[in-house]
Amino acid sequence: MRHWPFFDLRLTTPRLELRIPSLDDLDELADRALEGVHDPERMPFDVPWTDAPADELPGNVVRFHLGVISRWQPEQWCCNFVVVHDGRVIGAQDLNGSRFAVRREVGTGSWLGRVYQGSGLGTEMRAAVLHLAFTGLGALTAVSGAFLDNPASLGVSRKLGYRPDGVSVHDVRGRRALQQRLRLDRDDFTSPVPVKIHGLEPCLPHFGL
Repeated sequence: MRHWPFFDLRLTTPRLELRIPSLDDLDELADRALEGVHDPERMPFDVPWTDAPADELPGNVVRFHLGVISRWQPEQWCCNFVVVHDGRVIGAQDLNGSRFAVRREVGTGSWLGRVYQGSGLGTEMRAAVLHLAFTGLGALTAVSGAFLDNPASLGVSRKLGYRPDGVSVHDVRGRRALQQRLRLDRDDFTSPVPVKIHGLEPCLPHFGL
């Protein structure tokens, strides 16, 4: 697509491809959400989107991702990739920035279908977007966060070099929940897997660069 080059942007690692989703990709992503993302007894997300009824969840997933694309501005963007493993969409990984040209800081968020968790794919997909941020876009810092009862996400952050950056208090399902904030400096990041970036140059103006 000549006027929206992000559909040609790809990140590849030994096991994964990250890309901006097509409509068919979003159908698959909605299937993964229906199959389950986490233990229903706990909620790992600030916004409890997985609590939606099964007949509403797929449409919510599709509309959310289309909305992310429609709201993109160089001053406020979210690059929301689908994650593909062995030809199958298995989850989503985003990289977001606000006033990035000045602040040089990014945030990340992600989820994986439950059956794909526990094999290091979460680490690999976040490493991919951090490589894009630090090497491709020239970011200086990256921030993230996870609730204290989410050891898997906190473990990914530790593996990638993040350091604690305080605690914030949230209301999740009507209960008080503590979230560990995390920060990663560019000099502290070494990707545990090789990452290749494809099709970035035409996208740079849309990142405010």
